[in-house]
Amino acid sequence: MANELLKLENQLCFSLYATTRQMTKIYRPLLKELDITYPQYLVLLVLWEVEKISVKALGERLFLDSGTLTPMLKRMEENGLITRVRSVVDERVVEVSLTEKGKDAEAKAQSIPINFIKHLNLEEAEFFQLKKILSKMMGQFSE
Repeated sequence: MANELLKLENQLCFSLYATTRQMTKIYRPLLKELDITYPQYLVLLVLWEVEKISVKALGERLFLDSGTLTPMLKRMEENGLITRVRSVVDERVVEVSLTEKGKDAEAKAQSIPINFIKHLNLEEAEFFQLKKILSKMMGQFSE
């Protein structure tokens, strides 16, 4: 008989993995109007907050390495959402900022979080408790 600790249903990592896959599935139709993927949505969320950020800082903020981030940013630039330019202070640094199209997408995205939360079937207190726990876990991983 399998050890209780080794049962799939007792694995936190599997619960997080499966939940993440389902959450991304929910986001797909919500992001269709913007013609972006979920990772691209995350980039836009950061840029709607800060307007300009280095690729390195963006990667740190999103927990993405440059090998993942650079091709995605290239596609976003080709789609007219962002620009990438070398810093005038340090040309080794590439800065990312929104185009007008990227800025305009923010208004279209306003309903996305609300529509997503409707799919979760969580009470408000449960939602904030879960968010707090996950943020605490993320803090542990970034050290």
